[in-house]
Amino acid sequence: MTQRIPCADGSHRDRAVTAALAAVRRGDLVIIPTESVYAVATDAFSRRGVDAVRDVKGYDTQVPLPVMVGARSTVAGIAARVPDDARVLMEAFWPGPLTLLLTPQPTLAWDLPPDAPLAVRMPLHPVALALLRQSGPLVVTSANQPGMPAPADVDDAIGQVGAVASLALDAGPLDDSALPSTIVDVSSGTPRVVRLGAIGIEALARACPHVLDEDAPPDA
Repeated sequence: MTQRIPCADGSHRDRAVTAALAAVRRGDLVIIPTESVYAVATDAFSRRGVDAVRDVKGYDTQVPLPVMVGARSTVAGIAARVPDDARVLMEAFWPGPLTLLLTPQPTLAWDLPPDAPLAVRMPLHPVALALLRQSGPLVVTSANQPGMPAPADVDDAIGQVGAVASLALDAGPLDDSALPSTIVDVSSGTPRVVRLGAIGIEALARACPHVLDEDAPPDA
């Protein structure tokens, strides 16, 4: 049975984060709030936890999993190289709905595919941030079964993945109308927008003038 800790008003946030920290360090799955949906999180370096995420999402071992961090400085330890453009974008939009694709550090002892980009972001939700600042990198992905909508309500999240999550941090209903994160590939050369989401191309270009939108025509 999934333990639920209410933390919407901040009064139980310390207890919630302490319990979640212990759980992810054991390799358990924890349901946490992000800006718009509830997600399952586990220690990025736990084979048991990462395998459990793959099982609940129906992913094979070659599918890359997104990673969240609690500080920009953490990225230098998990990416092989952090280009200047990546640093500019992190400074401008983190914490927030921007995912960066980087080349992973090849020497890391984790079970993420070394030949796939590292998708990393720093979320804006205070509960997720409080956990990440203590836990280090976590694999975090939406708390839904394959083919089901991502949950903006903790009861929905527990209904979908509660069988494998030991803990749920209940921050109340989330704004499921929010757009997903914008994804920018900064792994080599000029930054390229892979998916436009909550951060538009105009805002990206103001921070990083030579960012390219892959969907734009060549002479745009």
